Amino acid sequence: MAQETVDKGGAPQKLITPTKEELSPVAAKVDVTPVAQDEEIRKRLQTVLHTTDWFTDPQVRVEEGVVFLNGQAESDELKKWAGDLARNTQDVVAVANRLEVPEPSVWDFRQASSGIAALWRDVIRAMPFVLFGLFILALSVGTALLATRGVRALLRKRIQTKLLQNVIARAVGGLVVLCGVYMILRVSGLTQLALTLVGGTGLIGLILGIAFRGITENFLSSIFLSIQRPFETGDLVEISGVTGYVQQLNMRTTILMTLDGNLAQIPNAAVYQTIVSNFTTNANRRTDFVVGIGYGDAINEAQEIARKVLADHPAVLKDPEPSVLADSLGSATVNLRVYFWLNGREHSLQKVRSSVIRLVKRAFQNQGVSMPDEAREVVFPQGIPITLRAQKPTDAPGKRLPAESRHAELEVVSTKAEAGLYSESIVIKEQAREAGPLKEVENLLPVASDTAASEKRTA
Repeated sequence: MAQETVDKGGAPQKLITPTKEELSPVAAKVDVTPVAQDEEIRKRLQTVLHTTDWFTDPQVRVEEGVVFLNGQAESDELKKWAGDLARNTQDVVAVANRLEVPEPSVWDFRQASSGIAALWRDVIRAMPFVLFGLFILALSVGTALLATRGVRALLRKRIQTKLLQNVIARAVGGLVVLCGVYMILRVSGLTQLALTLVGGTGLIGLILGIAFRGITENFLSSIFLSIQRPFETGDLVEISGVTGYVQQLNMRTTILMTLDGNLAQIPNAAVYQTIVSNFTTNANRRTDFVVGIGYGDAINEAQEIARKVLADHPAVLKDPEPSVLADSLGSATVNLRVYFWLNGREHSLQKVRSSVIRLVKRAFQNQGVSMPDEAREVVFPQGIPITLRAQKPTDAPGKRLPAESRHAELEVVSTKAEAGLYSESIVIKEQAREAGPLKEVENLLPVASDTAASEKRTA
């Protein structure tokens, strides 16, 4: 570091502060004479300190081989150097180093300027590495983009799941960028940092997986569901007790449109871990109901009447064959359980069931099959007389009622109140088209065409 001083004649002189390389750890030994006197030692040291111009007003005093150094030194290194010089001088027995190192002024910017200069030199030295790093980074990013597009095009024909295609393609691109960053760090001499980066990538992934466990579970579940595809868009399913038509599978949730017209969002992690009942995978669905007949009626005749109703119903499938079985003996009735199958894609289970129950009841009434209520036991106190009224002939069970006393019911498969037997999926699909949340998020399931829906409505 250069510094200006004034000599004895008043002319300014430039002092050059030695660097650390110029200051040896131990000053060279100074030989005066084989037996040096105190004055000789003082003159020699005084001359050396003045000649270096590294010290301000240096004063040397020697008594009995003991050297006393006074004055100011610019740094602790110079102070130590002066002490070592005096200590290694011939016939010096001790050194009292009283040189002072003045505290820098608050407004002294020499240290800051030297630091800035050193930083600038480091920047200039690092400029080739920076340019090389930018070139490698740009090259790795471009290669990653090309690799991502190539992998996505390669997987488009082999993997139908769009989400899985994007995940694999982006993972390959990220690996290419990571290799580029690793190369930059190795060339820059930051090998340890490069190894830490490679090893820390897995650690960071583990930490993020724990911190965002719910998001990670839903994301991974969406990938597995899109691969396995236990259901598709438009399927009628039951998930976690919620029954509805599948509208969308996105990165976080599975969205169902319930039979009540409400959107239900179920987390994908819950969908993947629970039992999923898909009622659309197999078009045929079976349902049943119980009807009670009187003990005075013949079971086989009642079974035949109900079977004939099922055979004549257009929505009940002939194969698998419907059945009417004696289910249990009640207190006042013999309970028959009626089983039948229908096409769940074309017809509504609730509507067809209502139609069959109505037609079976009407057939039993027309054929004189009684359907009594459950018997009620009445306990009277002792001593109270009880008189039983004679039953009217028309109320006798097991007898067919005359035509004029039967209930007048329409002989149609579906009444106006049942609103047709077609499936509600058509109505649900039209309502789902107007749902805002479904338009804003990408659906990971393939969307079925509208051909099937139009055919159902035409039927």
